[in-house]
Amino acid sequence: MKTYDNESAEVFLEQLDQWRFSNNGIEKKFQFKNFSQALGFLVQVGIQAEIANHHPELFNVYNKVTLRLTTHDAQGVTQKDFDLAQKIDDLY
Repeated sequence: MKTYDNESAEVFLEQLDQWRFSNNGIEKKFQFKNFSQALGFLVQVGIQAEIANHHPELFNVYNKVTLRLTTHDAQGVTQKDFDLAQKIDDLY
């Protein structure tokens, strides 16, 4: 499975909304009106992750959510990460 570094990921990151390459993964921060909206978003992300069989690292504090995608078995960023990031952007 092909992995991408910071430089080779740029062409894909330009097509996504505010995702950034960090520590061998891609990350994005989201902010919502309240905890309920943040939690609802996380549930929707979870459904998409299950469908894709690709699971993000999820961080939530009140109305803020940070998502991190990396393909653990490939030890880096792969097309799976960019595909799921696009689906997540579509939810937001």
